[in-house]
Parts: sequence; structure tokens; C-alpha cells
Amino acid sequence: MLRSIQKGIMGGLKTTLTLGKVIFPVTLIVSLLQYTPVLDWFATLISPLMKLFGLSGDAAIPLVLGNLLNLYAGIAGILSLDLTVKEVFILAVMLSFSHNLLIETSVALKVGVKLWVILSVRIGLAVISAIIINLVWNGGGEQAQYGFLATKHEEVSGWGAIIWQSIEKAGFGILQLALIVIPVMVGIQILKDIGWLDKLSSMLGPFTRLLGMKENTSTTLVTGLLLGLAYGAGVMIQAVQEEGVSKRDATLAFIFLVACHAVVEDTLIFIPLGIPVLPLLIIRVVVALVLTIVISRMWKENEVRHRKEVSYEH
Repeated sequence: MLRSIQKGIMGGLKTTLTLGKVIFPVTLIVSLLQYTPVLDWFATLISPLMKLFGLSGDAAIPLVLGNLLNLYAGIAGILSLDLTVKEVFILAVMLSFSHNLLIETSVALKVGVKLWVILSVRIGLAVISAIIINLVWNGGGEQAQYGFLATKHEEVSGWGAIIWQSIEKAGFGILQLALIVIPVMVGIQILKDIGWLDKLSSMLGPFTRLLGMKENTSTTLVTGLLLGLAYGAGVMIQAVQEEGVSKRDATLAFIFLVACHAVVEDTLIFIPLGIPVLPLLIIRVVVALVLTIVISRMWKENEVRHRKEVSYEH
């Protein structure tokens, strides 16, 4: 048991270091940008596109905050605006698929998933879902009633204080990562050493096979579903190195988790916005299942066709 704990701690520290190299600089830069006109300028730039999604121009602000920072920043942006229930729901769906792009895309690259795959899936799902909801849903025109106010962003003055606050945020991000990843890695190592991880993989075998993946991706899927994409990536990095998870399975797992990760937290935090969260959860799960299955089948058919072409050449 002690050996398992030690190995888990070392794996957790290694993963924290790997992901921390991404999280610290990205958090630092974006935190500094909040005190410049850059984010407001970008929001103004994309505001004409908002009508396509059934949103007002002001809705560009929470979209930019959510995509460059995280869901909490996006929700804080929503709570600062007077929006309809339909607008808030559309924003919630968009941000569920596409948020924290810089960090979560960077950790995906660490696993070996291609940049265009992650960005096209995340942004594509956000855009397409918003357009469909806007066209299909005729209701939701009433004013959204928020449950409680967002925690106010602590404003500081002077570049010295701004830089220090940004460094604190970045450092806290790595500390938060370590406090989650290390216990998870220890737990997984213990389960692995006592043989329970193999049993879990077997139990989830039908589900992973349905998605077109091998059983050794089950731990990654469960971690990502419960804890989030970045923490799922930490487990996946270890799985790719130690359990031989293929690049194909890693990519499919990430495609699934891109659409549906941290399902408990990312669903509950939308409750204060006064929107129906059950449909939000159902949309994410169904889209994740359908998208992953379709891409998996297309990938398999393409591989079969390629093998036939190679055999004909010989």
C-alpha cells in the first residue's frame, strides 16, 4: 500500500509539473489582459456574429471571458447583463462546449491530440448548438431571474499590484491542480495495484466499445466526466505512457470529454442563472455519445478502406 501511495504521489507531481507548465503562463497572461482594452476590443469585434446565435451584442463579453478564462468568468459576465431566459440558456450551452480554450486545448496537445481536432469540435459544437436552439426554441423571451450575484472581481490599481495578483492567480491554479490530481493519481495507483482497475475497465467495457475505444480508456473517461478535461488529461498522460492507450483512442476519448466533462460541477454552477439545467445536461451527454460514435465509425471505415487500397497496390 505504501509503495502504491508513493508511486501515485510521484505520478501526480509529474502530471502537475507537466500541466503546470501550461496553466501558469496562460493564466498569468489572460489575467494581465483583463486590465487592458484587449478583451473588450475582441468582444466588440465578434458582437455582430451574436445575432446569428440569437444573442444581443453584449453577450459577446461572457463568451470571450468564458472561452479565454473559465466557466466561472463567463457566468460572472452573464450575471452582469440583463438577458432573456433563452439568451442565458444559449450562452450556457455554448460555454458548456467551449470554455477555458487556451488551457484545455494546451493539455490536449500534451496528450498528442491534434490542435485542429480539439478547436473544430469545441467551437463547432458551440456554434451549431446555438444556431439550432435559436431556430427551434420559440419561447424563453422572459427576463432571466438570477439566483444570486456573482462574486465581484477584486480590482487592483498599479501594474505592480496587477502583476502580483496575476502571479497569485496562476500559482493558485497550479496548487488547485495538485490538490486534485495527486489524490486522484494515488487512488488510481492503489486501485491498479489491488486489481480493481481491471474490474472497472471490464465493467465499463461495453460502454467504451460502444464509443469505439479499448477498455484501457475507461479510467480516463470516468475521471474526465467527474473532474474535468484538464484533470482527465492528467490521467490520460499517464495512461498513454503506462497502459499503451493508442493515439486513436486518446483522440476519441478527448472528443467525448470535450462535449461532456465535469458533468456534476459544470451543470450545477448554471443553476443560479435561472435556466433549466436538466436539458443542458441531456444535450451534452447525447451530443458526446453521438459525435464520438459517428467519428469512431467513420475513422474505422477509413482505416478499412485504406488497408484495402494498400493490399490492391501490392
